[in-house]
Amino acid sequence: MQNITLGASTWLWTSPFTTQSIPLLHKIREMGFGAVEIPAEYPELIDASAVRRALEETGLKIVVCGAFGPSRDLTHTDASVRAGSIAYIRQCLELCTEWNAPVFAGPMYSAVGKARQLPEAQRRAEWDLAVKGLREVCNIADQLGVRLAIEPLNRFESDLVNTAADARRMAEEIAHPAAGVGLDSFHMSIEEKDPGEAIRTAGTWLTHMQVSENHRGIPGTGQTPWISLRDALREVEYKGVLSIESFTPDVQELAGAVCIWKQLAPDQDTFGREGIKFLQQLLKH
Repeated sequence: MQNITLGASTWLWTSPFTTQSIPLLHKIREMGFGAVEIPAEYPELIDASAVRRALEETGLKIVVCGAFGPSRDLTHTDASVRAGSIAYIRQCLELCTEWNAPVFAGPMYSAVGKARQLPEAQRRAEWDLAVKGLREVCNIADQLGVRLAIEPLNRFESDLVNTAADARRMAEEIAHPAAGVGLDSFHMSIEEKDPGEAIRTAGTWLTHMQVSENHRGIPGTGQTPWISLRDALREVEYKGVLSIESFTPDVQELAGAVCIWKQLAPDQDTFGREGIKFLQQLLKH
C-alpha cells in the first residue's frame, strides 16, 4: 500500500501543541513516520512559519485536526458560539494553507462530550445546525484548497455522529466537494458492527484515517481486526495518511477528557516505535 503514508499525532506526546513542541516533528521523522498530525488546540500559541520550516526540514506530510470543547460547538443555540466556532475552524484552515496540509480533521460538528438522550426533534435541529455551519466551513475550506474529514465519535463522547454511516450522511447533506469523512479505529471498535464495512461505507468520502487499539494502546496489542481494516482501505483505494492517535496520561487535562487513567506503553516513544513497526508489517502483506 505505497499510497498510504504512516503518521503520528503529536497528542501521543504532548498537549497543547505550541511553538515549543516543534522538536517533536524531528523525533517523529526519525522514528520513520512520513506524516505528522498536529492538533491545533490553540492556534495563537503556534508560530506557523516556524512549523513550516520544520516540515520542510523533515519532509513530513501533515494533517491538521481541531479540538472542540464547549465553546466550539456548531450545534449551540447561541449564534455567537456558532460564529466563534467557525472563526476557530477558519484559523485551523489557514494553518492548513500555511503548512500545505490537504486535510482538516476532527469532530467539528459539535462540542465533544455532548452525550444526551434528546427528543428526536431537538436532535434533528442540532443536526441541521451542524450541516448549515459545516457548509459554510466547506466554502472557506474550498477557497483554501483543503478538504474536511468529519470524524464520528463513540457514544460516550457524542450523541450526534457515531458511525461511518452517520458521517457520510452528514457529508452528503452538506453537499459540498470539500466535505469528507475521517475515521478512527478506536471509536469504530465501540460503534461499528464491522470496521471493514464501515470503511467501505465511507468509500471515496474517506479523507483521513486514525488508528490505535481498541483500548487506545499500541496498534497490534488488542482486539482490532487489522487485516479487515487493511483490506477495506485497499478496496476503497485510500491514499491518505494512516495516523496513530493516542494520548499520554502525563498531560492530565487531556488524559482526563479522554479517560486515559494509566500508561498504555512503557513510554510514549516506545508507543510510537512499536506502533509504526506493526503498521509497516501490516501494510507489507
